[in-house]
Amino acid sequence: MRFLVDECTGPAVAEWLRNQNHEVFSVFEEAKGMDDDDIIQKAHEENWILITNDKDFGKKVYRYGRLHKGVILLRLDDERSSSKIQILSRLLQKYLERLPDTFVVVTEKQVRFARR
Repeated sequence: MRFLVDECTGPAVAEWLRNQNHEVFSVFEEAKGMDDDDIIQKAHEENWILITNDKDFGKKVYRYGRLHKGVILLRLDDERSSSKIQILSRLLQKYLERLPDTFVVVTEKQVRFARR
């Protein structure tokens, strides 16, 4: 699967995903400071599923109608990389096939697939 990892989500998550044999574009490593509008456009045009902690992407998708190829919004109390990786690991094990073209909000206790 192809994932675009937002800068705020961090390089440890990107590295973990690569180690799981996913294709990854890391904003932190490859385009630090990239604007959110450019991130969501790149993800859509190049068929990446965006992984982010930034709830502004929810606004971009639902208020402004920005197109996407999938967004995983991490809303975690524990923002450490190890926590993000643990949550993503569970998400990918259980829902990998449902992620393309969906907006999913993930917390420590819940996975919610948003309606379009």
